[in-house]
Amino acid sequence: MLKIILPTIMLLPTALLSPKKFLWTNTTTHSLLIATLSLQWLLPSYYPHKNLTPWTGIDQISSPLLVLSCWLLPLMIMASQNHLQHEPPTRKRIFILALITIQPFIILAFSATELMLFYISFEATLIPTLILITRWGNQPERLSAGIYLLFYTLISSLPLLVAILYLHMQIGTLHLTMLKLTHPTLNNSWTDLLLGLALLMAFMVKAPLYGLHLWLPKAHVEAPIAGSMLLAALLLKLGGYGIMRVTLLMGPPSNYLYYPFITLALWGALMTSSICLRQTDLKSLIAYSSVSHMGLVIAAGMIQTHWAFSGAMILMISHGLTSSMLFCLANTNYERTHSRILLLTRGLQPLLPLMATWWLLANLTNMALPPTTNLMAELTIMIALFNWSTPTIILTGIATLLTASYTLFMLLMTQRGSLPTHITSIQNSTTREHLLMALHIIPTLLLIMKPSLISGILS
Repeated sequence: MLKIILPTIMLLPTALLSPKKFLWTNTTTHSLLIATLSLQWLLPSYYPHKNLTPWTGIDQISSPLLVLSCWLLPLMIMASQNHLQHEPPTRKRIFILALITIQPFIILAFSATELMLFYISFEATLIPTLILITRWGNQPERLSAGIYLLFYTLISSLPLLVAILYLHMQIGTLHLTMLKLTHPTLNNSWTDLLLGLALLMAFMVKAPLYGLHLWLPKAHVEAPIAGSMLLAALLLKLGGYGIMRVTLLMGPPSNYLYYPFITLALWGALMTSSICLRQTDLKSLIAYSSVSHMGLVIAAGMIQTHWAFSGAMILMISHGLTSSMLFCLANTNYERTHSRILLLTRGLQPLLPLMATWWLLANLTNMALPPTTNLMAELTIMIALFNWSTPTIILTGIATLLTASYTLFMLLMTQRGSLPTHITSIQNSTTREHLLMALHIIPTLLLIMKPSLISGILS
């Protein structure tokens, strides 16, 4: 564990002390080395916990998410280069420092075996994210987006803190391995129902559940590219991961608690997919599509079957890579046309044919076309939901149809059609951008060869 966390922390002096000329090269290379090192966590092991220390441990649920978080740091640094080109060197350093600071907190949150440590690192990710959105966002509304993010997260996570302290008082320990050994303390009395609600609330907002999702499109639209990638690929996964961790501790589910959540999550997947069909802003469209995908993850996490958990894990990883790639592509368009409105940036395929290929690949994975892990995940979740309750097939079926519709709508609007008259010249796509897209799509295509690495099941 330390052999990843310590090099990550040493990235801070690297970013501070690197000569101006080598700032991007040093930080990207160093973080890519850390990402390569972290791949060892994916190796299957006979034991339920790998690298177990008194505070941290890696099991089948956390290892794919840990590798994803290490993998995305170099990609975020690469994606931000053009965006920060004309900034003074000090601001560049602070930006990279903010990105690097989030990394150890996310690693701790995904690997903590103690609930209090998990809560602290879960909350600590908020501060650097807030700095990224409010300092480097594009529009003046970035402050209101930051306030939305802050208050939604804080208001929902205070009940979680109270619930964790109450659990400690009842059981005497907050260690996850110990909590699994004790009998489920939550039975179906009203106190325990409220306790279960408090435990889940923070994760539902972070995931986000439909109805508690209003901070997400705002934060995405205002955030710089690295902020968007961070939110879509990692911070939403903290919500899904938390739900899977906490529901395991809560014993047999109480229908009062779970039926509303599953219904709302699936209804939300349907609603946000239809909202995507009438979006004019490209970033907003991708943000709403994240809400609809995470709706499936929440529904699966609530059923608590092996199949559902496995599907939720695969969907979280594949969605992390796909949505991050879509945000990168949206950013390349924005840097060239200085607009995110779909009508003003259409018809770019003849001008940037290679970028159109990346667009096509990203949209096909978002649509869950075979042979992508997205398809495997969605099928697994749908089968689990169908086994649990037959009518869910209607909701998930319509949501899938709508996903295909808005994804094709996004592809056609950005790539096809006549070029707007105000676009007279456009700069060519760069090697850096192609490398960035390749590093997103290659893991997605390779993982289908051995999905057991990310399915949370011991192979």
